[in-house]
Amino acid sequence: MYDVPEPHTGWTFVTNHARVLAVIADNHHARIREIAAHCRLTERAVQKIIADLEGDGYLSHTREGRANTYRIEPGKTLRHPAEAGLGLTVASLLSLLVKDEADRSGP
Repeated sequence: MYDVPEPHTGWTFVTNHARVLAVIADNHHARIREIAAHCRLTERAVQKIIADLEGDGYLSHTREGRANTYRIEPGKTLRHPAEAGLGLTVASLLSLLVKDEADRSGP
């Protein structure tokens, strides 16, 4: 059995939903266990976050054998009225949180 990751204490600027989405954007084949470890969340918390994101149309998945492949809706407007009113999208959020493809192979 895997240990529950040590939670972060104190406040942060980025929500857990944004963190999970960023990990998936970086690897569309990421497993729940990998996402949880990277975000320092439990697997159960990641499952709920993914269900939230799928329920609101920000994310979908297809089953491939025992693994999932995730698809993000980059043009979807962010939920909060402050961001939605500015027309901010998932793509604009991820541009701040995920490395560009060209930068991934660098040091």
